[in-house]
Amino acid sequence: MSTIEITKDNFESTITDSSILLLDFWADWCGPCKQFAPVYEEASEQYSDVVFGKVDTEAQQELAGLFAISSIPTLVAFREGIVVFAQPGALAAPQLEQVITAVKELDMNEVREELAKQEAGVEAAEGSDAAVESEATEVSPESGPQQ
Repeated sequence: MSTIEITKDNFESTITDSSILLLDFWADWCGPCKQFAPVYEEASEQYSDVVFGKVDTEAQQELAGLFAISSIPTLVAFREGIVVFAQPGALAAPQLEQVITAVKELDMNEVREELAKQEAGVEAAEGSDAAVESEATEVSPESGPQQ
């Protein structure tokens, strides 16, 4: 499977319809993005069980803003609609393979339990300056990442 272009029009359905989704936020003028592109494309051919999307940050500024993209390339991984990885920087093939393997091996019950604990902590800390750090972020296409 090759990469697919992600736009605001197919963003929600792509997340909903994909068990595992990787998004590469890139721009045509970005040198490191051009270096990462063949690595990402090759991985898309190797892993038919993973959907590989590309988000052109120039054409899809709304999506880039939704994820607060400030450096490109940035790789974001979803598993079952939950952001489980987000990192700027071009990855070499072995690093990308490690990310894919780690995403596949996640125990999603544990991830959901951790999210529930963090959400409960945020609700308990409402009105205070307490902040809860999150390894995983649930995504609602209408409102974007919820941390």
